[in-house]
Order: sequence, then structure tokens, then C-alpha cells
Amino acid sequence: MEFIDQKIQQYAETHTSNESDLLQQITRDTHAKVMMPRMLSGHLQGRVLAMISSMIRPRNILEIGTYTGYSALCLAEGLQLGGKLVTIDINDELEDRVRGYFASSGLGSQIEFLLGDATEIIPHLDQRFDLVFIDADKENYSRYFDLAIDRVNLDGFILADNVLWSGKVLNDKVDKDTKAIIDFNAKVQCDKRVENVLLPIRDGIMIMRKVSEQA
Repeated sequence: MEFIDQKIQQYAETHTSNESDLLQQITRDTHAKVMMPRMLSGHLQGRVLAMISSMIRPRNILEIGTYTGYSALCLAEGLQLGGKLVTIDINDELEDRVRGYFASSGLGSQIEFLLGDATEIIPHLDQRFDLVFIDADKENYSRYFDLAIDRVNLDGFILADNVLWSGKVLNDKVDKDTKAIIDFNAKVQCDKRVENVLLPIRDGIMIMRKVSEQA
């Protein structure tokens, strides 16, 4: 993810609103105690997610990939009064930590944390969503999109993280995760149900707005 000039990254963060004390704690704890801390959304991306959510004012949010709960809390900042965020992760080793953060946030009553395989859980969700954030295993990105798109309201949004994959999307020789991201980006570009823009923020965020129910 370190392919964006670090001085530019630091300048952007310096001129971005601060994280809450809890989000700063999650950042410290994740880097000190959890494997693969680079998976954390972090300050700049977290504020982008919070800003987008606050602009949309979603009633229902779906997050695919919870990790340590940082991005869920950022997204939840924009929920309507009485709104709900459903976040799904397969890693039960982080459950107690994540639930603790959610409880400390004051938003715990609006967050439903589900453990298990998202490809099995999503088909059984009965609500429709105004905002979906995909940030889980890259090999299943296209499948997550397919599962989510019919559950997104018209004019709702889907966000997907890591769509530049440390710049490896430009490489000639790619591994399976890189190929999955390349295929996902191409799939979105050709899908008539969405308008999309790929933002080179951190590791790349694809923003999609649902404009049609028909592919």
C-alpha cells in the first residue's frame, strides 16, 4: 500500500479532521496486538468513509470484512437516527476485541456483528441497504458484488477497498488476488447497473452508485 508518496500522504492526513480517541486506540491496539495491521483503514481512509456515509445518511449499511472494527465505526457515524450497520467477518479470534470497541463507541446498539462466511450469510439478510462496503478476501470481490447489488436500493452506494492492490493492478505478471481485483474492476466498469469512479486514496477505493435494477 506504500506506493503513494509518503509526504503527500502525511500532508493529506495533517489537513484531515482528527480521529476520535476510540479510533486512535483501535489504531494503536491493532498495530501492537493484531496480525497484519496494514488491513486497518486508518486515519485518512477512515475519515473518507465517515464523510461519504454522512453525505448519504444511510438507513442500513452492510460491511463485508470487519477486521478490528475501525471502518465499521467510521461508516456508522453517518447512520440515520435508528439506522443499522451489519458487519460480517469470518475471524472469530478478534470477536471479543471488536465487540468491546463497539460497546465503547456509543453506537453498539446500531451495529450487528455477524461471524461467518459472508457468501453464506448475505443471502439470508432480509433488509435492503443504502451503503455497502466490501473489504474482505479479494478472491471473492466479484461474488460479494453480485450478492450485494440486488440488496442495494436505487441511488444506493457500494464501496470497495484495495482496488489498486499496492499498484499491482498495473503489473504484467499477477498472482490470483491481483487477478481477482483486476477482474472485479473490469466487471464493475462494464456493469450498467452502476456508475463508478475509482479513487486513488490509500490502496484505492471504488465508489459505485446503483442507477438501474437491470444489468
